[in-house]
Amino acid sequence: MLSETDMRRLRRAVALAEESLEAGDEPFGSVLASVDGTVLFEDRNRVAGGDPTQHPEFAIARWSTTRMSPGERAAATVYTSGEHCPMCSAAHGWAGLGRIVYATSSAQLTSWLKEWGAPPAPVRALPIGEIVPAITVEGPVDSLVARVRALQARFHGRS
Repeated sequence: MLSETDMRRLRRAVALAEESLEAGDEPFGSVLASVDGTVLFEDRNRVAGGDPTQHPEFAIARWSTTRMSPGERAAATVYTSGEHCPMCSAAHGWAGLGRIVYATSSAQLTSWLKEWGAPPAPVRALPIGEIVPAITVEGPVDSLVARVRALQARFHGRS
């Protein structure tokens, strides 16, 4: 069961995804919070600039390794509009970050892309737990699925 603080952070991640879309980028956003719920870092997708690795979850992993102790990273939570891709899951695991809460799953996104006739992602979608087996993961969050789906639909020209 997610707390109200969890839901606020997750709604912020979705708002960042919307900001990303408005800026002409893929709609993904993420928030890093400390064990007490304090927002430490947030970002949105920035792949439109030509670097396909500029995912917000990857930025969080890089940021955290230079500004947080291993214990702080392990106690932190990453909130994200969409489940991590394998690259971001691996970065999360290597950085030793803690819990992940996502609004929509990779399986949902894959299904939507197929439904819309959009090209699949260049990397196979895998659940975070297949990349980082010991991680605590929560999601998808039913109350946010329609909003994220609408953002993805707009990006893929389906609205």
